[in-house]
Amino acid sequence: MNAMAKLELPGLEKIRDRFVDMLDARKTDIARHALAAWDGETAQEITDNLTAAKATLHLIAGTAGTVGFSELGHNAQQCEQEIINHLEGPYADLAVCPGEIIWRIDTFVASCNEISS
Repeated sequence: MNAMAKLELPGLEKIRDRFVDMLDARKTDIARHALAAWDGETAQEITDNLTAAKATLHLIAGTAGTVGFSELGHNAQQCEQEIINHLEGPYADLAVCPGEIIWRIDTFVASCNEISS
């Protein structure tokens, strides 16, 4: 099935509208967790916040392309992967949140703002 056929499926417009409606709350949740990770004082606090942000990014990455926002989905996937790389990397047990994660999430939030405005 090609991309145009997907956009013509019955009910897809409702799903797309719901996705956009939920996007503002989800981007705020992601940004809140990213900032809490950045300000975190313990490795556990940082890990917990990055894990929560990753879960919400995963939801967006899995749906965005289907409802016509492939670039947003790609951005969410990049953020998610950056978090995974950190959490599975050699510095995960240190109380540090890499600036690259914050930069990617900032870029992601900006792309969300373009959709919801």
